[in-house]
Amino acid sequence: MMNKIWLIIKREYLVRVRKRSFIIMTILGPLLMAGIIILPTYLAMQGHDERTIALYEENTSFSSKLEDTDNLHFVKIPAEEVSIVKEDFTSSPYYALLFIKDAENFSLYSNQQVSLSIKEEIEDKIAAIIQKQKLELAGIDLQILEGVTTAIEVETIIIGEEGETSGNAEVSFGIAFMCGILIYMFIFMYGTMVMRGVIEEKTSRIVEVIISSVKPFQLMMGKILGIALVGFTQFILWIVLTLIISSFAEVLFFDATTITTESVEMGKEQSVILSELLKSLAGINIPQLLSAFVFYFLGGYLLYSALFAAVGSAVDAEADTQQFILPITIPLIISFILMQPVMDNPDGVLAYWASLIPFTSPIIMMVRLPFGVSNAELMLSMALLIVGFLATTFLAAKIYRTGILMYGKKASYKELWKWLTYKG
Repeated sequence: MMNKIWLIIKREYLVRVRKRSFIIMTILGPLLMAGIIILPTYLAMQGHDERTIALYEENTSFSSKLEDTDNLHFVKIPAEEVSIVKEDFTSSPYYALLFIKDAENFSLYSNQQVSLSIKEEIEDKIAAIIQKQKLELAGIDLQILEGVTTAIEVETIIIGEEGETSGNAEVSFGIAFMCGILIYMFIFMYGTMVMRGVIEEKTSRIVEVIISSVKPFQLMMGKILGIALVGFTQFILWIVLTLIISSFAEVLFFDATTITTESVEMGKEQSVILSELLKSLAGINIPQLLSAFVFYFLGGYLLYSALFAAVGSAVDAEADTQQFILPITIPLIISFILMQPVMDNPDGVLAYWASLIPFTSPIIMMVRLPFGVSNAELMLSMALLIVGFLATTFLAAKIYRTGILMYGKKASYKELWKWLTYKG
């Protein structure tokens, strides 16, 4: 039995890794991820375009208090230039015209929609000026007010079995979100790949030849495990290629000829951020997190791919899968929606039960882990996921063995129930 399953796994793996789509996605994935890593830093080093804002006021004195920033440069213009600027922004040196009628009426004219960041920056600067004016009128000393304004940062310390370690809620939040998203994407991506593979073999009648040599259950398991290996291969290649492309991109874009005082300062800031990040990771059990990620990726994929395979066997075309796909994907969608509430309260009742139910635990438990989960809860969740996988595989196999050889008839839920309850 195992020898036949292994032959199917080998066939599925070799056929899919040789496909042009696999090669293209394996290359495009790291390029996109490297772009996400490198591009923001590169753009930040290039600086921002300075926008010149024409300023005209009637009964106020804001012009003397509006200070230039790295992005904005204010130029006060006389009344006779206002109409000229409004008529033709293209030939004028101004990005926009800030018209201040009084302390309550402000207008920003431009020949295009101004960016949200510039609008908000101007609003913040005017609001700060008005606030200071109101404080002065109330007789409040601004120097005293500025002196009592205090910014604090609370250090979080986790007391565990190994003693005290530094924690960081922001880092835990980021890791939890990333783990949840990756599990969600992988289950959907490779689960639907299993379903499409089953439909392709069924419609091409290849499955009739294969079934003559192996049992339907062996074929289903071989297909599921083969595609799982394809997924792991692609995931590992993505990581390796992303690191290589990122390294080359850093050398290409940030070579010695482009080093400036600003880039040096940015490099120092990044070093400080990196050291703080490494310090924060001390409060997270990285080996446990990585091993759990592999387990829940495999467990979630195996559970859902068995259901996807059953759906693929019950239909003759991908267009007919919609009525069966929705009930399968609802738990995944619910898990995705629950990510935010779970991160806000990782020890709550909702988070606890959602991390135990096999259909939601692959995502929810990975979201909870960076915040700390007891070993007993983790073991219980893993055990239930294994039981859930075995149960869904058993039920899916009953649908698969009948549906894989059914042609020309649209299956209904009533028909699927007959296949599930059929004995023989």
